[in-house]
Formats: sequence, structure tokens, C-alpha cells
Amino acid sequence: MVKAWISAFRPRTLPLALSCISMGGFMAAAHGYFNATVVGLCVLTTLFLQILSNLANDYGDSKHGADSVHREGPLRAVQAGHIQADQMKKGMLVFSLLSLVSGLLLLWVAFGAEGMLLFLLFLVLGLASIWAAINYTAGDNPYGYAGLGDIFVFIFFGLVGVLGTYFLQAQALEPSVILPALVCGFFSVGVLNVNNIRDINSDILAGKRSIPVRIGPKAARVYHVLVLLGGVLSAFTYVLLNYQSPWQFLFILALPLLLSNGVNVWRKQSSRELDPYLKQMAITTLLFVLLFGIGQVV
Repeated sequence: MVKAWISAFRPRTLPLALSCISMGGFMAAAHGYFNATVVGLCVLTTLFLQILSNLANDYGDSKHGADSVHREGPLRAVQAGHIQADQMKKGMLVFSLLSLVSGLLLLWVAFGAEGMLLFLLFLVLGLASIWAAINYTAGDNPYGYAGLGDIFVFIFFGLVGVLGTYFLQAQALEPSVILPALVCGFFSVGVLNVNNIRDINSDILAGKRSIPVRIGPKAARVYHVLVLLGGVLSAFTYVLLNYQSPWQFLFILALPLLLSNGVNVWRKQSSRELDPYLKQMAITTLLFVLLFGIGQVV
């Protein structure tokens, strides 16, 4: 049972959750605002939210039919019968509460009693994050089934994750940090897109209107290349606008991995062949962020 729950947490997706927090932390450090306690609590809260999203996705796709005998990706916990649907709902409740408690502690550390207005504003944002994590596929009208997953991933794993982490430390917002936030947003959409291209056939049967289902597999691969280019161009633009040292181009070391992902997603056709590049894209995103961030602070 423990192994089933760990598998349901989908550890290979967790680097993506760490990427946006790391980027926000690096950007705060580059501008002289780094707060290790705040970043640590951001990491904890985001991991809880990511696990919540994964559990809700497992439950929701089983409920709505995307996880069926036609699905070619890895077996999910509810689909395989390793975890019962009611148990998964309890797991979702537990991680909703963990996310809320961790988030409240984070906001108290960041703002204290004197920053109550900001506390309340970020609380609303946190509750929206919990709602988004659950309703991607588990709600009565899941937005993931309407093809809106890419937009929500871009917003929460890009703009909210990076800019929120930065603001919680600096209590101000530097406009140029939007560009690193776009990096995380684009690459996070790339991870989701690999997943959706892999599952396109079963999603069609389940009525899940993801972007690849809507535009077709060939156009989805073009979309993937454009998403990767968007992230890379955002990184270059930030450095060129804020250039101080050649170290700021350290992220170039991760470009061969992005190129490999783009080429293989373009070429591979079967779900089994595509599946490894979901994990590879998530890990590459984290590596890119680490190299980019280190380059800004050294």
C-alpha cells in the first residue's frame, strides 16, 4: 500500500514543482532579498499542492474515463485497483489540509500581523491554487477536459510560482522577473504537452479535449517546439536586459537536453516511446532553472 501511494504521488513530476520555487528564490537572491525560511516553506507548500494535483488527476481521470484499458501510459493507482476511489478522495483531503496549513504558516512568516492585507490577498491566491489542483480533472466540470490545462499550468507553475515566491521575500515586484517566470511557465506547459501527446488516443475516447486532441498530433509537436523556444528566448531576453557577467549564460549548458527533448518528441510516435521524455522534460526544467539561477547570483 505504501508503494502504491508513493507511485500515486508521481515523484517524477515533483522536480517541476521545485523549479518555479527555485527560480523565485534565485531571483530574490540576485536582487538581495533571499529568505531561506520563506523559500523552504514555499517548497513544502508547492510539493503538497503538486501531490494533491497528482492524486486528484488519478482520481479524476479514473472517474471520467481517461484512465481506461485504452490508456497507453503507466497504470494509475485507482485504474489498477491499488487504491480505491474513496481512499484517494481521503488522500486528496489530507493533502488539501497540508497545503492549507503549510501555506498559512508561510504567509505568517512572510507578512506577520502587520501585513494582514497581503496575508489575506495571498490566502485567496493559495485557496485558488488548491481549487486548481483539484479541479484540473477531478471536478464535475474539470477544466483539463476542456483543454484549459495549459493555461492554468502556465499561470500557476510560471507566473504565480515564480513571482509569488519572489514577492513573499522582497514584498515588492521587479518587472524584469516576469521573464524568468515565463521560462518556468513555458517549460511547465512543455511537460504537460508531452503527457497529452502520449495520451492523445485515450483522451479522444474519454472526451478529454486537451490541446493535442484539439489540434492533432503533428500540430501538437509544432506547439511543443514553440513552447521550448519561448522558454529559451525568455531566458536570453532577461540576461541581455540585465547583463553583468558571462556567468549569466550558464543555462546554455542545458540547451542540448532541451534540443534532445524537442527532437525526440517530434520523432517518437508511440506512447511507450514518448513516456520517458515526460520525466526528462521535468528534470531538464529543474536543471535549466538551477543553471540559470546560479548564473544570476555568482
